[in-house]
Amino acid sequence: MKTLSLLPLVAATAFAADYPRVIFSDDFSAEGFGKAWGHYKSSSVVKDGMLVGITAPTSDHSAVDNIRFTGEKDLQVSVKFRFASDKAKSFNVWFDDKNYKGSHAGHICQATISPAGVNMADAKTGGFNLEGGLYDRKKANQLTDDEKKMLASKQKRFPGAVSLNEWHVLVVTTQGDTIRVSIDGKDAGSFQSPGIAHDTKSLVSLTTNPVDVHYDDFSIKGVAK
Repeated sequence: MKTLSLLPLVAATAFAADYPRVIFSDDFSAEGFGKAWGHYKSSSVVKDGMLVGITAPTSDHSAVDNIRFTGEKDLQVSVKFRFASDKAKSFNVWFDDKNYKGSHAGHICQATISPAGVNMADAKTGGFNLEGGLYDRKKANQLTDDEKKMLASKQKRFPGAVSLNEWHVLVVTTQGDTIRVSIDGKDAGSFQSPGIAHDTKSLVSLTTNPVDVHYDDFSIKGVAK
């Protein structure tokens, strides 16, 4: 039987008021992935009422499991997660727009959760920016010192311990040019950067690095229309 850490009532009510409209939700109670799910180089499975994130040992990319929807600016993603062993290094919650051609893979912004803390990044104007060949030169280790300094300003890390083998509740929100993260109802940090304000975020993905991350009660919500 799962032991779940739940959001305090006050925090949960505040989130619900800000993002009341359910765009997608899945408690993984059905057998296998539903038709709405997409995947990229993923060996993940739905098993025992949860999504088990799995990157194949031979894969050159972390397992990506995603949901597409009509693009929106401000979103809330909630998911229960568990690092099931020390093989689980981290996972990402990505916000993308596959129709946007100015960044690699349409990446807009993301939050990375690890046992050691949280990292938030603006991918659109940061490390995945294709304008001026920035992304390619970063991959080739050809950035100038000024470019390295600029890219460092496009992300922010918040250290903090996240226990293994226990369920936690993650909430990631985008509001305007700000991304915010809470874990178990406690503020884990926020980061402000212009790319985050992208108007049409139309894909949310869970990226498992590399294995042994379990997910449950996943939802994507929008603001009231």
